[in-house]
Amino acid sequence: MSSPLYPLGLQIAGRAVVVVGGGPVAARRASGLVDAGALVTVIAPKLSAEVRALVKTGAVTWRKRSYTTGDLDGAWLAHTATGVPEVDALVSADAEAARIWCVNASDHLAATAWVPAVTRRGTVTVSVSGGGDPRRAIALRDAISDALDSGALPLRHRRAAATGGIVHLIGGGPGDPELLTVRARHLLSEAEVVVADRLGPRSVLSELGDDVLIIDVGKLPGNHPVPQKEINALLVEHALAGKRVVRLKGGDPFVFGRGGEEAEYCRQHGVEVEVVPGVTSAIAVPASVGIPVTHRGVATGFSVVTGHEELSALPGGRDHTVIILMGVSTLAASASTLAAGPRGADCPVAIIEDGYGARQRVTFGALGTIAAQAADSGIRSPAIIVVGDVVSLSPYADVALARGHSNGSAPLEG
Repeated sequence: MSSPLYPLGLQIAGRAVVVVGGGPVAARRASGLVDAGALVTVIAPKLSAEVRALVKTGAVTWRKRSYTTGDLDGAWLAHTATGVPEVDALVSADAEAARIWCVNASDHLAATAWVPAVTRRGTVTVSVSGGGDPRRAIALRDAISDALDSGALPLRHRRAAATGGIVHLIGGGPGDPELLTVRARHLLSEAEVVVADRLGPRSVLSELGDDVLIIDVGKLPGNHPVPQKEINALLVEHALAGKRVVRLKGGDPFVFGRGGEEAEYCRQHGVEVEVVPGVTSAIAVPASVGIPVTHRGVATGFSVVTGHEELSALPGGRDHTVIILMGVSTLAASASTLAAGPRGADCPVAIIEDGYGARQRVTFGALGTIAAQAADSGIRSPAIIVVGDVVSLSPYADVALARGHSNGSAPLEG
């Protein structure tokens, strides 16, 4: 049984490393060393395509010959992966004599250094050794990677920032936490302050540590308990205090989310901002009920608007899909305006309430009748309104009517 390892991270940038061998294993070793900034020399009579590509970029120096004693002079680290045990043993012996750490791909027990399975998240590097079993190490590494991505493992900084903090402006998607991007998950796990909207994946807030400050700034239609300028001030206040701030918004922060205003305000006050795009509900929620916003032969374009905008100026007819956000309160006026144009009163309409939520429901109708249907059904926000011939492509349209719902409405499992 070998002695326990002493784990150590190496700052190898700008230092000489010798890789002996030109095959696939040598390619992986050389590539990782180049990424770490090492000055890599490969010694081998022939090269695999992967190593040759590194040589062509100038990232690796190639000595086109077999290894000889003395090739390790000046090196800080050696990797031998020739696949020939006698050659690898010679490299290991020369490295031992020269007090150079050596990774031996042919005989890990004879090596003085092992290459772990690695996963990185920003400034965090996790290295896993499997006791000489690389598949075991990879399996463990992958499990840790999944836990980091899901937020099950904390990435939050524990030392106060030496300089000002940062605001991460995150689009949380339409509400399902599984539709959060991997980047959003990472940043939430590092957050010290989260400023959260009403819409979006609020369930992830319960997964955060007790020491994370959560500020709820959720807005309801006609009721904004925390005005936008106060939200802007909160972001700047906590960032200037050195905190890592996540502004968690529904959908995409730059699609009617006032994300641009928040980013501009932060930068004007000297706060760094990172914008993380999200899955916009304008496209994702219609897709959840089988409505594509474009479809060959049916619709070649779409417009995303709010219910407060001038709809008569929208281009096209029924072949140009209209997606209305925040439009429940103005539905009657919007439907009347669109029906008076080239789309006509019989143009199909769908309203999807609480997309990806527990009470998701879709109502189908036409521009001439949808306002009355919505009133009868008690439709509430949040809801996405889709207008155009693509609505008829939903498999739920015929199902809702076949079930005998007089208003063409049917509940869906979220």
